Amino acid sequence: MCGIVGYVGLHQAADVLLQGLSKLEYRGYDSAGIAVHQNGILTVKTKGRLADLKEKIEKTDTCLFGKIGIGHTRWATHGAPSDVNSHPHSSENGRISVVHNGIIENYMQLKEMLEQKGRKFVSETDTEIVAQLFDDCYNGDMVETMINVISQIRGAYALGVLCSEHPDQIVAVRKDSPLLVGLSEKENYIASDIPALLEYTRDYYLLEDNEIVLLKQDGVTLFDLNKNEIKKEVFHVTWDVSAAEKDGYDYFMMKEIVEQPEGLRKTIFPRLCDNGIQLDHISLTEEFVKNINRIHIVACGSAWHAAIVGKYVIEKISRIPVEVDLASEFRYRDPILNKNDLCIIVSQSGETADTLAALREAKKHGVRVLSIVNVVGSSIARESDDVLYTWAGPEIAVATTKGYSTQLSVMYLLAVYFGKAKQEISLQEQNQYITDLKKVPEDVKSLLELEERIKVLAKQYAQSKDVFVIGRGIDHAAAMEASLKLKEISYIHSEAYAAGELKHGTISLIEDGTLVVAIATQQTLFEKLVSNIKEVKARGANVVAITPRGNEAIEKVADEVFYIPEGNELFSASSTVVPMQLLAYYIAVERGCDVDKPRNLAKSVTVE
Repeated sequence: MCGIVGYVGLHQAADVLLQGLSKLEYRGYDSAGIAVHQNGILTVKTKGRLADLKEKIEKTDTCLFGKIGIGHTRWATHGAPSDVNSHPHSSENGRISVVHNGIIENYMQLKEMLEQKGRKFVSETDTEIVAQLFDDCYNGDMVETMINVISQIRGAYALGVLCSEHPDQIVAVRKDSPLLVGLSEKENYIASDIPALLEYTRDYYLLEDNEIVLLKQDGVTLFDLNKNEIKKEVFHVTWDVSAAEKDGYDYFMMKEIVEQPEGLRKTIFPRLCDNGIQLDHISLTEEFVKNINRIHIVACGSAWHAAIVGKYVIEKISRIPVEVDLASEFRYRDPILNKNDLCIIVSQSGETADTLAALREAKKHGVRVLSIVNVVGSSIARESDDVLYTWAGPEIAVATTKGYSTQLSVMYLLAVYFGKAKQEISLQEQNQYITDLKKVPEDVKSLLELEERIKVLAKQYAQSKDVFVIGRGIDHAAAMEASLKLKEISYIHSEAYAAGELKHGTISLIEDGTLVVAIATQQTLFEKLVSNIKEVKARGANVVAITPRGNEAIEKVADEVFYIPEGNELFSASSTVVPMQLLAYYIAVERGCDVDKPRNLAKSVTVE
């Protein structure tokens, strides 16, 4: 959500800023702008995409030749998308320019205070308050002024600030919103995420909350809130620049769908050993697992769907009670947490604001926290007691695919590990689960061969008004993710329902031509699911079924059937999601949607 890039060095800042922002488009935005120091601060910003900003820069009478600047892609929160509400924001006198990710919670009180001092505001944003407050507090020292400013603001923020009186420096800070510092010889950077800077540097400082950074061309200095200098280790990025490129695909989403088998292999196989499951070097011992009272899995969006699958699998294999919470609800319901509980936090980015807040709530109660994240060094990873990384590689498309798939695989690994530690499964059962786990990447790979059939189906259903996805047990959990994929990138209304609940009201929505996708992998529930298919068929629905090979009887009731490989049904969600990812993708393409950047959505949601 939103993107920040800052640069100080030897090259034209505008070029670096625009290039960096282009690598952050996946985060979601509706306006963009840059500010460059050039005999004062020159700002160009606009509603719309980066292409609109570049066009506006080309048409402006003033060329941007400065070698220090800040840039931003905004996702609207306070105030509608507009040129005026776009970042960067300036103080009334133009001395200060600010880019900001996050939300300033007490901005109304600060605005009233500043207005009483005679300051006039031009935008509807909370960010303009930061620019005006910084100018009001300015004492000639950028770091001291920043310390003063953040002592007065409440909320989540990553800030980058220029001052017309300091043409050689940028000051920045973060709190509950990601920000990192890129390091290079004679050039230094700030950014919201690594892909923005990967073509310039592989060395970074990962800022912690309330750490302030002063960037100059010849070096970077870090400070705490008492203006004491901080020393940090440099984080070196090892993955390839090409991992964040499309490699010939039309969209990142399709590239990432195809990358799922490799991500699954990297996540599963290194954790399999002769003795069973080896969970990296985490301190979660078998002795601790034996005494777990309850597991709380907390997540948002697709990660929440992975968590629901995880509940089924962990409870079935380990018999440990599991509660699943939406992160945005967790801390506000006053959860009952005990010292023998385990909290599992799931987040692709490791920066999701609600999920990070839930993590802190759990730790406040003294509960052990294990996180499942994809981004090494992210805030959630750093603040957890233990972390298991999903080795999916960078995920750029807003709609997650390989991130979700690898989260599922970690859930499976944990279930087997817990089951053996609790002595709920025998050595023979553990080994069979491991054999089944080894099949998952190849099963997913085989399902990519459905692409051509699904393209044809997408054309048939691209103009659907409503789509329903039904299933029972784990299949219902998988249906939630399948439904979300469709609605978030194609904008078709879609709902997931437990198939047995259709008769309790939902079936009234089924009419002639309504598309119903039925997921049927649980053999003990297969006949009941077939009955549910008959119910919707009787109301005129068109039914697409997803089921394991061997269930050919379903062809008698479904209009179209996609078969997944036979395997352990506890791990079936990894397979059933693939046809739905492909269907959602090709329906979105058929409808002319921007697949990688769906409207109103952001990749990393860093505000509550």
